[in-house]
Amino acid sequence: MGLFDKLRGELVDIIEWIDHTRDTLVWRFPRYHNQIKNGAQLIVRPGQSAVFVHRGQLADVFEPGHYELATDNLPILSTLQGWKHGFDSPFKAEVYFVSTRQVTDLKWGTPNPIMLRDPEFGSIRLRAFGTYTLKAVEPNALMKELVGTDGSFEVDEIHELLRSIINSSFADVIGDSELAALDLASKYSELSAALRDKVVERVDDEYGLDVPQLFIVNISLPAEVEKALDTRTSMNVIGDLAKFQQYQMGNAMTLAAGNPSGGGASEGMGMGMGFAMASQMMQQAAPGGMAPPPPPGGTWHIAVNGQTQGPFTLTQMAQGIAGGQVTASSMVWSSGMAAWAPASQMPQLAGHFGDAKPPAPPPPAP
Repeated sequence: MGLFDKLRGELVDIIEWIDHTRDTLVWRFPRYHNQIKNGAQLIVRPGQSAVFVHRGQLADVFEPGHYELATDNLPILSTLQGWKHGFDSPFKAEVYFVSTRQVTDLKWGTPNPIMLRDPEFGSIRLRAFGTYTLKAVEPNALMKELVGTDGSFEVDEIHELLRSIINSSFADVIGDSELAALDLASKYSELSAALRDKVVERVDDEYGLDVPQLFIVNISLPAEVEKALDTRTSMNVIGDLAKFQQYQMGNAMTLAAGNPSGGGASEGMGMGMGFAMASQMMQQAAPGGMAPPPPPGGTWHIAVNGQTQGPFTLTQMAQGIAGGQVTASSMVWSSGMAAWAPASQMPQLAGHFGDAKPPAPPPPAP
């Protein structure tokens, strides 16, 4: 093999990029020290563009297709090289392939909460996250602003920049919408479209990129605010809170009565709940929701486990005796008494403890 044949064998005669990745935006053809052969074949596959660079200057751009490199399809490079009448020798140029397909499954999110003024809650903090896709639409702008002389440019190298742009745009969109926090979930589609428009406005001309799709997946409130909302929702579901409290106290009294061995604290709890429910029922039964004035017998206090409970009206005491919360040995006190005394010794209460039996029936008539 002659020297000329050996040199010709080292020349590049097929230029192509078979991309095995899913996140490479720009890839430089590895020419090394080889020169591009006159009449070399350039193969640009769908989803790609090829950019020729000569001595740091952007030259010709090729869209998908199969080309035989010659003067007529390299007009800019021919001018830069000074080929006035065509060329018939090898030439040097850098060839960059730009991926123009969509890069999918990219994620964005707010690293810190965004402070907003909500019409219902006042000042609140919001977090958000979502997904987006990316596509190169202007190879020259992308090469000039981001790639430079990088032999391989990955999406990760621009991901942080795009996330910052999306987060900044999201704050602007949410602030301009003036929506209440509880209404945001019903506006995800509209907010996503507005957010995409604002992001594309910032990246298309400057970086030669497009964001074909951008979605808001979730907008969340701080954990403590969500907990308060859950409590508020539970109260709305309950409806009549007074009736719900009566229902809970009734269940507690039933459980206490069914556990006689509990004694002590459980007995006191059941007694206190019973009297509290009776007091509520008396207040609700009175006109205007006001408690009726105490009867002439005054009000009573009960000693339970070393603590004083009350005051209770005579009617409430009678209900407590009938329900078993007040026994004959329960210590009671009322205004005017010198000391505590068993309930059975109080004339006003004693009659409610009596197991009085009816007298013997009269003899039958003769």
